[in-house]
Amino acid sequence: MSEAKVLVVYVTCPQDKAAALAETLVQEKLVACVNIVPRVTSVYSWQGEVVKDEESLLVMKTSTDFYARLEARVKALHSYDVPEVLALPVEKGSKEYIGWLLGSLEK
Repeated sequence: MSEAKVLVVYVTCPQDKAAALAETLVQEKLVACVNIVPRVTSVYSWQGEVVKDEESLLVMKTSTDFYARLEARVKALHSYDVPEVLALPVEKGSKEYIGWLLGSLEK
């Protein structure tokens, strides 16, 4: 990989869809790992209403080289019209973990 930078990507989804979405993205090697936080309560504004939903939070690890494809794939697989897809850069991490992470992505 070139100058790949590690990203942590947050995606929320219905609880009954979390495992399948995570497994698909790992199998397709767009992410190295997904942590599923099984239950979060999301309160947000949607179409002029305040909405409260029980969701799962997916915490995904990938690189900048894969972000565009990951975002497109999440949008294609997701059941929401506007899924949350937020990427945060990782400033530091253990050399061994970063090496494993980058080596786990599609080559």
